[in-house]
Amino acid sequence: MRVPSNRVVSPTAVDWARSSLVTLANAVGLDGLAAASALPGLLAAVDQHAAAVRDSLRGDRRPLTAAALAGYADGVRVAAEEYGWHPADAPVDWAEADWVMLRLLAVCALTAALDTPAPQPPPL
Repeated sequence: MRVPSNRVVSPTAVDWARSSLVTLANAVGLDGLAAASALPGLLAAVDQHAAAVRDSLRGDRRPLTAAALAGYADGVRVAAEEYGWHPADAPVDWAEADWVMLRLLAVCALTAALDTPAPQPPPL
């Protein structure tokens, strides 16, 4: 039995973005952010990369979105692969992570902050 085309749910850009960011978080973010909490130098590097990503996406002028972050991460990964970069097969040594891994980890850090409400001033 065939399902009419108007009843087939097509993935949206939002679905793609969320799926892409979940995949990135599982591959990079969970271990990387845990390592950053234990390694101050790594945390500083991730913060610097996050600032650069925010700047690149004009996060100071408009709110960051899952779609923007997912597209940015995908672009970084594709460009790096075109230049011969490949993700590590073994667990990542976060103390020696390369630029690409740090940038992807920064995207994970920014993604985690998307669901965190912005601090509000206390009521008067």
